[in-house]
Amino acid sequence: MKTIHWMTAAALLSTTIAASAQTTVADAWVRGTVAQQKATGLFAKITSATGGKLVAASSPVAGVVEIHEMRMDGDTMKMRQLAQGLDLPAGQAVELKPGGYHVMLMDLKQPLKNGELVPVTLTIEGRDGKKQTVEIKAPVKPLGAAAGHGGHGMK
Repeated sequence: MKTIHWMTAAALLSTTIAASAQTTVADAWVRGTVAQQKATGLFAKITSATGGKLVAASSPVAGVVEIHEMRMDGDTMKMRQLAQGLDLPAGQAVELKPGGYHVMLMDLKQPLKNGELVPVTLTIEGRDGKKQTVEIKAPVKPLGAAAGHGGHGMK
């Protein structure tokens, strides 16, 4: 009887590992802030093996976390929340980067300093409607680490 339980446990563990491997997050980082700054961005490469959508994110360092897009509208850079989430085509990496798709960390509870690790939970909804969470710890990089992410107050 113990052998059956062990085999059942092993099968369940395999299923859990496979489910958690459906979405991977690589090269995650958060832009550092200055004393009075209340918002910053999380950047990374997200790949969903089966496809889905990034529908939510949360972090204990921020009061509000939203999925955003920055794009040019004529000569003006505009930022908007993606209320319906960000599509993740099956097997294709979607890059969250300054000046493009990103996760906004707003209403920051304290400044984020170079080298700190920021815990973030990403919620992915699969094509089947099931939700999966991916926990990451993104290192904070200095303000000048990449191209500007201006217009934090724009909507």
